[in-house]
Amino acid sequence: MLKGFREFISKGNVVDLAVGVVIGGAFTLVVTAFTNNVLMAAIAAIFGKPSFDDFGLDLGDRGQIQYGVFLTALVNFLLVSAAIYFLVVMPINKLRERKDKPEEEQSNEERIIELLEQIAAK
Repeated sequence: MLKGFREFISKGNVVDLAVGVVIGGAFTLVVTAFTNNVLMAAIAAIFGKPSFDDFGLDLGDRGQIQYGVFLTALVNFLLVSAAIYFLVVMPINKLRERKDKPEEEQSNEERIIELLEQIAAK
């Protein structure tokens, strides 16, 4: 039983997934810190507050609709998503394009010249 579990754990996919989760968690902390301390500070300079949490619609005796918390979460989500896209997804896609780029085929003229050179070499 332990032998089977050990083989399962030692497979590359499980280890890669574990490493990805740990790195993803660390990256999330970095992006969140950047968003909260840099980008939201820029928003504070524009709107006068570091978040939209205090925005709401007062309904009098019925309470208040606090849509500001939602706006803050939405802005954080958009900023984190943009950071992940521009810092992770785009570079990986560029690397994949370079790797998967097929070699250019020779034109007919190039092939003829190559064949003539081979014939001349004999």
